[in-house]
Amino acid sequence: MDALATFAPNLFEGRVALVTGGGRGIGRAIALAFAGLGADVVIASRKQENLDPTAADIEALGRRCLAIPTNIRDPAQVDAMTEAALERFGAVDFLINNAGGQFPASPLEISDNGWRSVVDLNLNGTWTVCQRLGRHMVERGFGSIVNIVHIYSFNRGAPHFAHSGAARAGVVNLTKSLAYYWARHGVTVNALAPGSVDTAGLHEEEIAKAGREEYSEEFMADFPSKRLARPEEVAAMCVFLCSPAARYINGADLIADGGLFLDRWTPMFDPEAG
Repeated sequence: MDALATFAPNLFEGRVALVTGGGRGIGRAIALAFAGLGADVVIASRKQENLDPTAADIEALGRRCLAIPTNIRDPAQVDAMTEAALERFGAVDFLINNAGGQFPASPLEISDNGWRSVVDLNLNGTWTVCQRLGRHMVERGFGSIVNIVHIYSFNRGAPHFAHSGAARAGVVNLTKSLAYYWARHGVTVNALAPGSVDTAGLHEEEIAKAGREEYSEEFMADFPSKRLARPEEVAAMCVFLCSPAARYINGADLIADGGLFLDRWTPMFDPEAG
């Protein structure tokens, strides 16, 4: 069943969504979902070549798309992205903070530079985008922000990603802080924590880099749902959190992982190694 088929056609007619990390994987699916439901879309990513195919697909759906190469770690680039989006469309109604990244490593293998880079991208970058677009939404009196985190953001820690887990836990806390201030201005801010999603990035940048040969087989066996999430399922949850049905959901954490948080987390590295 199509996860997006439950939503009314043209649900977001006349609206504008901005998706960071919108060129590939989950971000691409989210951008296409909003376009398929009638929204015009701004997509941002560091590499233009990742944005162009998604922009073409959005325009093929009959929607307008602005593709802006942006490194969210650079506040000046975020300012330029915000200015360009508002100049093109006049408003941004929905912000999906999907840009982020990490590399799997045991704690003692993370360098100072690696730690700072991951925290700067996932926490500081998310903050910068939230503040710039949030200011616009507060002034308009309407908006929805969805911060994509992951299940390693919560109370079980992040055994494979100490740097990213710490940064994303900060995003969860930030989400609640912003929701408190901006709710009275008609702006909702929520965090969405998917489990493992079937994207090229998961297979190439995480599973393939595990420190144990048997990891991939054990990884799939440990899923209560016995499958990975589809990118379109994550996109559908973002759509819901921005829909009229979710206007009273604010400062919430939505965990959507097929039950993985309740079960065994497959060890990627030997814990004896530190």
